Amino acid sequence: MRNTNLIEQLQRDYKIVVTGPTTLAAILNSLQMGFRTLAIQKRSGEVWKVLGAVKTEFGKFGEILDKARRKIQEADRELDSLVKQRTDAIGRKLRQIEELPTHEANNILTEGVSKYDDEEEVE
Repeated sequence: MRNTNLIEQLQRDYKIVVTGPTTLAAILNSLQMGFRTLAIQKRSGEVWKVLGAVKTEFGKFGEILDKARRKIQEADRELDSLVKQRTDAIGRKLRQIEELPTHEANNILTEGVSKYDDEEEVE
């Protein structure tokens, strides 16, 4: 190790690393860190691929979600329109009919419900 010219020539020309008892642990640690770095780089490439696939699927999910939202809004508008049209039509027909007092209307409606409930029990 004292002849630095020889050590440099061995490393440069023959790719040999000269080590002794004092530098062996440091060289082994250095090699271990290098291998860990390579493993991390390899795994990070895989992670980037997975993230790219997730990004693609997330974009598709957003498009489908937007399409579903538009259809729901369209159905809501149609339902509102239908309710308004039918309510107006029924209201026009009912304007011609005289209203009953509240207690009389309740009696008639209550009778009708209990009458039908009794028929269901008999069947």
